[in-house]
Amino acid sequence: MVELALPKNSRITTGKTWPRPLNATNVRTFKIYRWDPDTGENPRLDTYFVNMDECGPMVLDALIKIKNEIDPTLTFRRSCREGICGSCAMNIGGINTLACIYGLDEVKGDVAIYPLPHMPVVKDLIPDLTHFYAQHASIMPWLETKTNRPAKEWRQSIEDRKKLDGLYECVMCASCSTSCPSYWWNGDRYLGPAALLHAYRWIIDSRDEATGERLDQLEDPFKLYRCHTIMNCTKTCPKGLNPAKSIAEIKKMMIERRV
Repeated sequence: MVELALPKNSRITTGKTWPRPLNATNVRTFKIYRWDPDTGENPRLDTYFVNMDECGPMVLDALIKIKNEIDPTLTFRRSCREGICGSCAMNIGGINTLACIYGLDEVKGDVAIYPLPHMPVVKDLIPDLTHFYAQHASIMPWLETKTNRPAKEWRQSIEDRKKLDGLYECVMCASCSTSCPSYWWNGDRYLGPAALLHAYRWIIDSRDEATGERLDQLEDPFKLYRCHTIMNCTKTCPKGLNPAKSIAEIKKMMIERRV
């Protein structure tokens, strides 16, 4: 039997336990992944205690409170606080989601927070998304037109516009791709749910004139067909989108163009 184990320098250790807030009765425990590449030390789990009577309702509220009042070295991304920018994606209680729109009341017991799984970590809760963004760029996320541009705008019918609903809302948070086992093992070549959802968004845009070229680029054993319809992407999407359906629609188009 093969025995698999993490390298010693990647095994998570028990970190620092910070003091409990004085005279607080409504306290929650947060166990947060910490790793600083400059120290050369193993990653660790630090334990924090937050007075919930003085904290907002979202996980991001607690993280900001911890950083502002307890430990200023805690590092994470955040920006809009409205579920629009996708910056604060992380693994909370075993679920990939956005900290700014994930309520603390949705987490039972201690709140465990890790960076998005199976991604290189820059520091603490910040994953390196360089490859993820490069994959998105590879699907040409813009309108490709070959005819002369109209004087004012590309017109689109109401019916054609509705085809884009459930696609354009993606905020590129990477929650879906980092929840996909196929992406974990083949992320170097498989584009993943997020990039493929965006690819489908441009393929079916009635104003785009490069559908054949886009499909040609996806006709690859790894780029598209590593999807095995596990559905983790759809289950975890914090915006309620369905990347798995988009991937299935692309596969269907691949079959139809061969007939």
